[in-house]
Amino acid sequence: MKLRVVVSGAGFGGLELSTILSEALGDRLDLTLIDKSDSFAFGFSKLDVMFGHEKPEGVRLAYRHFQKPGVRFRQEAITGIDPKAKRVKTEKGIYEADVLVIALGADYDFKATPGLIEGENEFYTFPGAKQLGEIIPQFSKGKAVIGISATPYKCPPAPYEAAFLLDDYLTKRGVRGACEISVVTPFAIPIPPSPETSTAILAAFSERNMTFVPKKAVKAIDAARRLVIMDDNSALACDLYLGVPKLRVPDVVIESGLTEGGWIVPDPKNLKTKFPGVYAVGDVTRIGPPKAGLFAEGMARVAALSILADFRNGTQPPHYDGAGTCYIEFGGGQVARVDVNFLSGPTPTGRYFAPSAELFAEKKLFGSTRRARWFGLK
Repeated sequence: MKLRVVVSGAGFGGLELSTILSEALGDRLDLTLIDKSDSFAFGFSKLDVMFGHEKPEGVRLAYRHFQKPGVRFRQEAITGIDPKAKRVKTEKGIYEADVLVIALGADYDFKATPGLIEGENEFYTFPGAKQLGEIIPQFSKGKAVIGISATPYKCPPAPYEAAFLLDDYLTKRGVRGACEISVVTPFAIPIPPSPETSTAILAAFSERNMTFVPKKAVKAIDAARRLVIMDDNSALACDLYLGVPKLRVPDVVIESGLTEGGWIVPDPKNLKTKFPGVYAVGDVTRIGPPKAGLFAEGMARVAALSILADFRNGTQPPHYDGAGTCYIEFGGGQVARVDVNFLSGPTPTGRYFAPSAELFAEKKLFGSTRRARWFGLK
């Protein structure tokens, strides 16, 4: 008997879960992996594009290279999800399964922040990163603001990485003295689960004469008056805006009846939803960990082992612990690391490792191992 699985979304979670099930079951698996895109890219590669280190086409990993026993990929847009029937509908067909996995991630809600324009003044999409990559070389004086519209947002360290890399870029051009850099965040400190990491980031801000604006979210961007408006109606002058958009669950997930309070809230132990045979992993969920690739990957591992245990009538895996690693670019070829754990104790914890060239190499290795594991590429 084959296990029929449909995985909606081919990001970190969908790719890792599909890989684990393929490795475990081989020809006993009948898995359909569905994504509207033709390729995958690491989130951090958008910073590489924005600062001219890579071209958008150079960081894309085509799904045609994702070839695993028992797995077939379909590039299709999902138009409906029926969790009771474990059925997914696309514009091209209907897929039924014994197990359904929702790994569709989160969508950017640009309309929630007036003046934040997709593909123009934000760096969380490739068109936006590419556009800012053409604007930043023309920025030689004035006030740059990196603004967070709401929480949660993808990859918590990314706004600070953008600030450090912008500082590094402007310094190399010899114009840093004529420029100001500020980061606006709803949080009181940069990385709340790790005070040590936050202290290091704030120290670097002080050393580089950058401004940290806490406990405020960006409500709107007034391009005509060159102002960033915060949620308390205060304003910052701004000549260059790099935006971090608000997140929302995809409409097709909301319409499925899977959400509670705007997100899917699966059992944190095993990622099972309230519907039998339906799992949810990654950014589409709300169980504590931040919305970042490594946490989606960790959820996928536990969900995959739970699926295998049910299929084999075996023992369920250890509970998902909410552990993961975030790398933080400090510029100048230096990368820091924070290891965080969200679910093992009464409160989240984090351990900080200072910036180094060794961690820069470790981050590169992180990317290359997944390129090889998922896509068979060196």
